[in-house]
Amino acid sequence: MSMPQALRQMPAQAGRAGAARGETACEPASDEACDPRHEPSDTGNPHATLLHAAFTRENLQRALKRVRANKGAAGVDGLDIDQTAKHLITAWPAIREQLMAGTYRPSPVQRVLISKPEGGERELGIPTVTDRLIQQALLQVLQPILDPTFSEHSYGFRPGRRAHDAVLAAQAHVQSGRRIVVDVDLEKFFDRVNHDILIDRLSKRIPDAGVIRLIRAYLNSGIMSDGVVQERYQGTPQGGPLSPLLANVMLDEVDKELERRGHCFVRYADDANVYVRSRRAGERVMELLRSLYGKLKLRINEAKSAVANVFGRKFLGYSFWLARDGTVKRSVAAKPLATFKQRIRQLTRRSGGRSMQQVVDRLRPYLLGWKVYFGLAQTPTVWRGLDEGLRHRLRAIQLKQWRRGKTIYRELRVLGATAGVARKVAANSRRWWRNSAMLLNSVLTIAWFDRMGLPRLS
Repeated sequence: MSMPQALRQMPAQAGRAGAARGETACEPASDEACDPRHEPSDTGNPHATLLHAAFTRENLQRALKRVRANKGAAGVDGLDIDQTAKHLITAWPAIREQLMAGTYRPSPVQRVLISKPEGGERELGIPTVTDRLIQQALLQVLQPILDPTFSEHSYGFRPGRRAHDAVLAAQAHVQSGRRIVVDVDLEKFFDRVNHDILIDRLSKRIPDAGVIRLIRAYLNSGIMSDGVVQERYQGTPQGGPLSPLLANVMLDEVDKELERRGHCFVRYADDANVYVRSRRAGERVMELLRSLYGKLKLRINEAKSAVANVFGRKFLGYSFWLARDGTVKRSVAAKPLATFKQRIRQLTRRSGGRSMQQVVDRLRPYLLGWKVYFGLAQTPTVWRGLDEGLRHRLRAIQLKQWRRGKTIYRELRVLGATAGVARKVAANSRRWWRNSAMLLNSVLTIAWFDRMGLPRLS
């Protein structure tokens, strides 16, 4: 049975209420965390019906579509989406009753470690499908209220905003003459979010006791590693739908202070760049940020953060360069460019035993995704070089697959090569790399790769 069918079979929720509309005023946040034992009251509160709105059938169906589209692994209960559907047919009425009464206890998240390209590991916390569904339903009600209160200089995980928008805003600041950047990276931000401070900031924006209670339950749900549940007193592990929204709630007061002081900055999640005109001004801003983040019990990663010339730093995978006419332009930063080349080598290993069409089919999703993200780069020469290098490599692979001179001659003739060209290429059958950059270009042409479906970067 599909999840939509399961939702249709769930009992209708009593007392449905429409989602609350409008914006929540952003009150000045204190530096003290509120006592977690004191929850805001629902009396006279326009947001008191948020839980009802979150768990209407219509909102749950929307949440389900998003959870299914995001795919993802099973949580600690081992149930995938289809298995969760069958479970919720009978379990949902009791779960909803617990949610509305404030007695629901989320399952611990499953700890997963993934390697970072630059070294080290990032911790993810994978909730069960049931908890992902509940979090997504809650997100769909909270985001329209919270998002309009965030700084216009914040771009991460917000509707209608992308990393590209952040890069373009950063470029505009540099073009305006601010060539010194205060590049701040927070040390293990998602692992070190203080729960009491986060709940304090959230309560001032969403004074709904039921919502706050449920979010605190998720924060305190624990994390399972090697079969053992560990209690958690800080952090919002990446992996749940609510985590990015809570991160923006936590960091917004730093954004607002930078705005109040008139600084030009761009923030994407926990990466923030402030653009100034002098190194001395940059050092002052860095000290300010240390103080502001310190009040949130967050630490700046000093090894990755710096006050430096903007042309020597990267932001969201991009770097900037100065054209002869003084225009600031965008390029792919050196590290992601090196990662791209390494990944291409992995995907086109010549000992893979695959046909050329299989190699191209394997490359296509990676190339298309990379092109979409780095399409803002204003470096046509670099794009052409990457295209030429990739085709050169693929031609060498094709020669190695044909191997023998007789086979090379026959296949080239089939592809329309003249007898002279085919003979010369076949005569150097063992010099695959050198051979692939000469006469072979006139047979295995760009159009030939186009017909195979190889995307062009340039």
